[in-house]
Amino acid sequence: MNRGRGPGRGRTRSSELTSAADQLKIAFVLLVGLSGGLIALQSGAPPTVIGAATLGGVVTGGALLWYLIWITT
Repeated sequence: MNRGRGPGRGRTRSSELTSAADQLKIAFVLLVGLSGGLIALQSGAPPTVIGAATLGGVVTGGALLWYLIWITT
Protein backbone atom coordinates (compact mmCIF):
# COMPACT_ATOMS: atom_id res chain seq x y z
CA MET A 1 0.00 0.00 0.00
CA ASN A 2 1.39 3.38 -1.01
CA ARG A 3 1.30 5.94 1.80
CA GLY A 4 2.02 9.14 -0.05
CA ARG A 5 5.51 8.27 -1.23
CA GLY A 6 6.64 8.03 -4.79
CA PRO A 7 6.97 10.23 -7.84
CA GLY A 8 4.97 13.42 -7.80
CA ARG A 9 4.02 13.11 -4.13
CA GLY A 10 5.96 16.07 -2.81
CA ARG A 11 9.44 17.37 -2.66
CA THR A 12 12.33 15.02 -2.13
CA ARG A 13 15.14 15.60 0.27
CA SER A 14 17.63 16.32 -2.54
CA SER A 15 15.40 19.04 -4.02
CA GLU A 16 15.07 20.63 -0.57
CA LEU A 17 18.85 20.65 -0.22
CA THR A 18 19.24 22.17 -3.67
CA SER A 19 16.77 24.87 -2.79
CA ALA A 20 18.62 25.64 0.42
CA ALA A 21 21.93 25.70 -1.44
CA ASP A 22 20.51 28.08 -4.04
CA GLN A 23 19.20 30.37 -1.30
CA LEU A 24 22.61 30.37 0.36
CA LYS A 25 24.27 31.30 -2.94
CA ILE A 26 21.85 34.19 -3.48
CA ALA A 27 22.38 35.40 0.08
CA PHE A 28 26.16 35.28 -0.39
CA VAL A 29 26.05 37.35 -3.57
CA LEU A 30 23.66 39.88 -2.01
CA LEU A 31 25.83 40.16 1.10
CA VAL A 32 28.89 41.02 -0.97
CA GLY A 33 26.88 43.45 -3.11
CA LEU A 34 25.24 45.24 -0.22
CA SER A 35 28.52 45.59 1.63
CA GLY A 36 29.89 47.64 -1.27
CA GLY A 37 26.83 49.86 -1.24
CA LEU A 38 26.98 50.32 2.52
CA ILE A 39 30.63 51.35 2.41
CA ALA A 40 29.78 53.95 -0.25
CA LEU A 41 26.84 55.16 1.83
CA GLN A 42 29.00 55.44 4.93
CA SER A 43 31.55 57.55 3.07
CA GLY A 44 28.86 60.04 2.03
CA ALA A 45 28.84 59.22 -1.68
CA PRO A 46 26.04 60.47 -3.97
CA PRO A 47 23.18 58.04 -4.77
CA THR A 48 24.54 57.19 -8.23
CA VAL A 49 27.87 56.12 -6.74
CA ILE A 50 26.07 54.08 -4.07
CA GLY A 51 24.09 52.33 -6.79
CA ALA A 52 27.20 51.71 -8.86
CA ALA A 53 29.04 50.33 -5.83
CA THR A 54 26.14 48.01 -5.04
CA LEU A 55 25.96 46.81 -8.64
CA GLY A 56 29.71 46.33 -8.75
CA GLY A 57 29.55 44.39 -5.50
CA VAL A 58 26.84 42.10 -6.86
CA VAL A 59 28.92 41.42 -9.97
CA THR A 60 31.99 40.81 -7.82
CA GLY A 61 29.99 38.52 -5.52
CA GLY A 62 28.76 36.53 -8.51
CA ALA A 63 32.31 36.17 -9.82
CA LEU A 64 33.55 35.12 -6.39
CA LEU A 65 30.75 32.58 -6.07
CA TRP A 66 31.56 31.18 -9.52
CA TYR A 67 35.23 30.86 -8.52
CA LEU A 68 34.41 29.14 -5.24
CA ILE A 69 32.16 26.64 -7.00
CA TRP A 70 34.79 26.10 -9.69
CA ILE A 71 37.59 25.29 -7.25
CA THR A 72 35.46 23.00 -5.09
CA THR A 73 34.02 20.82 -7.86
